[in-house]
Amino acid sequence: MFQLGRFILSRLVSMVVTIFLIITITFFLMHAIPGGPFASEKKLPEAIEKALNEKYHLDDPLHKQYVDYLKGVAVGDFGPSFKLKGQNVSDIIAQRFPVSAQLGGIAIFLILIAGIPLGVVAALKQGTWVDNMVMFLAIIGVTIPSFVIATVMIYTFSVKLGWLPPARWGEFDQMIMPSIALAAYAMAFVARLTRSSMLEVISQDYIRTARAKGLTEKVVVFKHALKNALIPIVTYIGPLSAGIMTGSFVIEKIFAVPGLGRFFVDSITSRDYTVIMGVTIFYATFLVIMILVVDILYAFIDPRIKLDQ
Repeated sequence: MFQLGRFILSRLVSMVVTIFLIITITFFLMHAIPGGPFASEKKLPEAIEKALNEKYHLDDPLHKQYVDYLKGVAVGDFGPSFKLKGQNVSDIIAQRFPVSAQLGGIAIFLILIAGIPLGVVAALKQGTWVDNMVMFLAIIGVTIPSFVIATVMIYTFSVKLGWLPPARWGEFDQMIMPSIALAAYAMAFVARLTRSSMLEVISQDYIRTARAKGLTEKVVVFKHALKNALIPIVTYIGPLSAGIMTGSFVIEKIFAVPGLGRFFVDSITSRDYTVIMGVTIFYATFLVIMILVVDILYAFIDPRIKLDQ
């Protein structure tokens, strides 16, 4: 337990350093881009633009803006949105993230309940028609972009058959197509990854020993083989979860899902600096947390893996 606590503490320190570097790089990159948040095709009168820059302290020296922004981030304040009047970036993230997290959570659930079992079955039936069929579907899944899958699903199940609504979010039938479209690539990749990992594990000596002792195939597969085969899957799922749950702008845009990813893209096109930086910092924090969780899970999945600094 002491070793685990020391490991987590060291990782927390490295997380803080990583996030600080991301804040710094993002801040100065945003200010290095020509133009500004109030630049548009229709140029504002100079007096109005000057007043807006003064209101949001954009006329302060860059180093002062940077220090002030760091102070705000330290207390969880990402500042006001330049484009959405009266809205704070922290509030926007709090409103939009639950939608993206719900979509991502359903997608991850589909990835796990479909990808892992298909990979296991393909490995156990290596060389049979079952293995070939699973790998054929997996190849299709990893080669066809998610936006193509989304478009085909809308055309088939909404336009032609009329079974599902083509857009929006909230009702159960509105969640089906976005979740499947978002999960398709990762589901196929996890199936391929599980298959290759299982094939490697079941060829090990300790698996042959377990079978020689008379253990049932169910015990050999689920108690001994699958546990060790899950390590690369956990490695992949950790960062993937951060990316999926913080918003997929392509899927959210196609299905008009009011999530964080779609809003992030809109903020980029409108050069809403504070929103871009706030969402970037939020995503980075979520990602490094998920990586830490994966590292901790390693020790529970495989006791041979030791946590160290």
